[in-house]
Amino acid sequence: MLFVVWMIANSSMAWEVALTGGAITFAIAHAFASASAAWGRVNWTPSAFYHFLAYLGTFIIELVKANINMLAYVYAPSIGIRPGIVRVRTRLTSPIGRLALANSIALTPGSLVLDLKGDTFYIHWLDVMTTDADEAAAILVDPFERHLEKVFG
Repeated sequence: MLFVVWMIANSSMAWEVALTGGAITFAIAHAFASASAAWGRVNWTPSAFYHFLAYLGTFIIELVKANINMLAYVYAPSIGIRPGIVRVRTRLTSPIGRLALANSIALTPGSLVLDLKGDTFYIHWLDVMTTDADEAAAILVDPFERHLEKVFG
C-alpha cells in the first residue's frame, strides 16, 4: 500500500522512481513489522486466509443486522430497550486477536467494549437479551471469535 501511495505521489512510472519507492517502502514496512511482536503470532497459512475472509463476511453480515436493529429502535413508536453491561469471556490468547474482537464488537451498533481484563470483556449492550455470560458470549462474541481464533490464536 505504501508503494502504491509512493507511485501516485510521484506521478511517474519510471524505473528509478519505482526502485527508490520499493526500497523505501520495504524498509518502512520491515521496520514496523519487526517492531510489533504481536504480528508475529498471526497464522500466515491458506486456512487462516480463508478464515480471515470468512471473518470479514461474518462481520459485514453482523454489521448489517445490527444496523437494521438500530433502525427498528429509532423508528419504533416506543423504545423498549434494556441497556446494561455484560461480562463475557474470550478464548483468544493473542493481544492482536483480542483487539480485533473488541473492535468488531464496538463497530457493530448497539454494543461497545468498555474494558478488557485478561480474557474478560465488559460490554455495554443497548438491549441486554441475557445476563448469562455464556449466552451473551454466544450472541456477541462467538460469530467473530471462531474465525479470529484461526487467524490470531
